[in-house]
Amino acid sequence: MNHSVKLAALAASLLWISCSPAPGPAPETPRILPAGAMNDPLEPLNRGLWVANRGLLAGILQPAGRVWRTLVPTPARESIQNFNRNVRYPGRVANQMLQGRWQDAGDESLRFLANTTAGVGGLFDVASKWDMPKSNADFGQTFTRWGWRPGTYLMLPVFGPSDECHALGTAADRFADPLNYSEPYSYISAGTSFNRLSESTDEVLRLIRSSADPYADTRILWTHAVAPGTPDMRLRGPVDMPTLQTLGISLIRCKDRDFPLRGREMSVRVPATGRTAPFNVWLQKQPAPLVYINPGLGGHRLSLTQLSLAEFLYQNGFSVVVTSSVFHPEFMERAATTGLPAYPPADSADLLALLAAIDARLERRHPGLLGPRALVGFSMGGFHALNLAAREKNHPAGSPRFERYVAINPPVDLHRGISALDRFVNAPAAWPENEREARIDNTFLKVAHFARQQPSELAAPPLEAAESKLLIGLSFRMILRDTIFSSQARHNMGVLQNPLSKWRRDPVYQEILGYSYEDYFHRFVLPYYHSRGIGIGDFKREADLHNFTASLAPQDKARVITNRNDFLLEAHDFAWLESTFRSKRLHLFPSGGHLGNLGDDAMHAALLEALGGLNGSSAEGPGNPAARSMSDRRKLHERPLDAARYR
Repeated sequence: MNHSVKLAALAASLLWISCSPAPGPAPETPRILPAGAMNDPLEPLNRGLWVANRGLLAGILQPAGRVWRTLVPTPARESIQNFNRNVRYPGRVANQMLQGRWQDAGDESLRFLANTTAGVGGLFDVASKWDMPKSNADFGQTFTRWGWRPGTYLMLPVFGPSDECHALGTAADRFADPLNYSEPYSYISAGTSFNRLSESTDEVLRLIRSSADPYADTRILWTHAVAPGTPDMRLRGPVDMPTLQTLGISLIRCKDRDFPLRGREMSVRVPATGRTAPFNVWLQKQPAPLVYINPGLGGHRLSLTQLSLAEFLYQNGFSVVVTSSVFHPEFMERAATTGLPAYPPADSADLLALLAAIDARLERRHPGLLGPRALVGFSMGGFHALNLAAREKNHPAGSPRFERYVAINPPVDLHRGISALDRFVNAPAAWPENEREARIDNTFLKVAHFARQQPSELAAPPLEAAESKLLIGLSFRMILRDTIFSSQARHNMGVLQNPLSKWRRDPVYQEILGYSYEDYFHRFVLPYYHSRGIGIGDFKREADLHNFTASLAPQDKARVITNRNDFLLEAHDFAWLESTFRSKRLHLFPSGGHLGNLGDDAMHAALLEALGGLNGSSAEGPGNPAARSMSDRRKLHERPLDAARYR
C-alpha cells in the first residue's frame, strides 16, 4: 500500500490535531482526527489563483527554465545563486538582529565578508568551503517570532502560497533588497530570482501533477512550514521498528534528477471507458524486456517511489512503463469501469485492460523492440500482481502475456491491512488525555525539523511508536480522502452531508477525513457493490490471497519479495508465503517494515534476481501467437476477469 506521495514529504500529515469524531460508525477507541489546515475563507479565489500560477509555471517558467539550464552551464548558474544570496545580506542580518539571533547575525556577517572579498563579490561561496555557519531569516519569520500567529491562508499571484503575516513579510523583504532601489538593478533582482526558480520548476511540477489535490496538499505543507516552535526530540515511549523503518520510503530519490524527463509521457484510449489514460515509458534503444510497474495504494506514476524503481530497472537494461494506482483519482476517472475501487476482481480487470491498451500501442509504434513482459507491483500493486497471476488462465484475449509477476511487500489479506492502518490513526489515544494535543503537535514539529535536514541525516529519526504509527496512518487517511472525494464527485451516493464543490472543498474534506477505511468499506463500498450482486462474502474471499493457493502455488512465474517485520502481515501469512512460493520464488528480508527498504541495494538485487531469465523468450512468450491462442482455449477454472459486470 503505497504512501509515497504523502510521505514523500512527511510533513503532508503534519498539521493535524485531535478533535471529536466525525460521521460514521461509532469506533471502539477515540479517534485522533485532523481539525484542518490554516483557515481558508477565500478558498474559491485562492484556488483560482492557484490555477493561474500553475499555468504560469507550466506554460512559461518551466520551458524558459529548461532553455536557460541548457544555455547556461551549471557553474555559472551556481555563481548567480551565490551572488543572489550574498547581495541580500542586509535584509537577512537585519531580521536576525530583530529576532535576537546575535550569533547567527555575526556568522552571516563573516560569511558576507568572506564571500564578498575572497568570493569575488559573492560569485563564489568560499564561506561554505571554509565551514562557516549558514542561516536564513526574513520578515515573515520575524513577525512570527514576535508573536504573530498566521491564521488566514492566501494564494498570492506569482509568489504562491502565503498568509496575512508572510504576505506582509514578503513586501518588507522586497524593501530590504538592495537591488530594488535602482531601476537597472531591479532587473538583476528579477533575473537572479528566475535563475533560482529555474532549478526547481521541473520538480515542483512533478509534485503538483502527482498529487490528487495539490492545492490542498500545499496548504497543509504551508500551514506546518510556518508553525512556530522548537520540537522536543526526547523519546518518551518505546520505538516501533516496523513503522519507523517504513518511514524510510520518504528518503527515496532518483539518482539522476533529470531521469523523469528522459522518458516519454504518452496516453492511450481505454475502450471500456472511452477516455484516455496517461502513462510514462522509458524504452531501451535495443530490444529489451518490458517491465510494467504498478504502484501501491493511491500511488501516482510520477511519485518518487515509482520513478526511482523505474530508473533502477532502466539502468539495468529493462524498458519500463509506469501507471497510476487504481486508487488514484487519475486512474479512477479515466480507466476504471466501476464507481469506486475496492473489489479486487474489478480493479484487477481494469488494470489489465489499461496495460493491454498500452502494450498494443507500444507494439504498434515500436515493433520488435519489446521483449518479454513482466509486471512488478509493490504493496497494493503487488497484491494486484498476484491476483492477476492467479487468474492468468482467464485473462481476456489481447492481454499482455507476462513472463514474470513480482510482488514487493504485498498485503495478503486486505481487510486486515486496512484495519492496521485505522489503528495507526488512533495510536495517540494511548497518551494521557491532558498531554495528547501537545504531544501530537510536537510530533509534527519533529517532522518539520526532519524536512529541513539532508536525507543522510534522517536515518533514525527520534520518533516513538505512537508517533511513527500516527504519521503513517494519517498519510493513508489522506489517500482515502482523495479516493472518496473523486468517487462521490462522479457518482454521489448521498452519504456525504457537505456539498461536493471542486472550488470549495474544505468542508467536505473535513467530513471525509472522519471516515476510516472500515467506514469506507461499510458506508460506500458494500452498498455500491450490493446493488450489483456482490456481497460481503465475495469481498472476504477475493480480498484474501490465502483463497488463491491452488492457483498461485504452481504459478512458476510469480515471485514475492517482502520483509519479516511488515506490519501488514501476520505469522500465518509468512507461513502461507513460505509454503506457497517455494523453489526460490520467495525472498524474505529480516527487516525494512513496509517498503522502507525499497531503495536499498539488497532490495534491488533481489528484484533483479526475481526478473532473471527474461532475456530469452519462452515457448509461451509474448511473441508466440500460437501459444496465446492455445492458452485462450484452455478450460477456465476460475471466474473470468470482466470488470463490466461490476459497473
